[in-house]
Amino acid sequence: MILIHCPYCEEDRPEVEFTYGGEAHIARPLDPAALSDREWEQFLYIRRNPRGKHAERWRHAHGCARFFNAVRDTVTDRFEVTYKAGEARPGGDAA
Repeated sequence: MILIHCPYCEEDRPEVEFTYGGEAHIARPLDPAALSDREWEQFLYIRRNPRGKHAERWRHAHGCARFFNAVRDTVTDRFEVTYKAGEARPGGDAA
């Protein structure tokens, strides 16, 4: 079982309490209506899928229900760090 640390509840809880929310730190376009269909498609669906450490959004669905960010290694499935939504990624922006 994988334990995930919720930075709001300050507890390590089983992974079944959480839902994956996609890649973290994706900036929403300021004026989505001004985007072409191709640009909107890129924003909605095209994401990085790196091998190794990756910044992701998670939600503690069966706890506080809040979204937070995590750096997870996609090879080992190990969570390196979790941090509150809106905070900068610890250790820099590189994913």
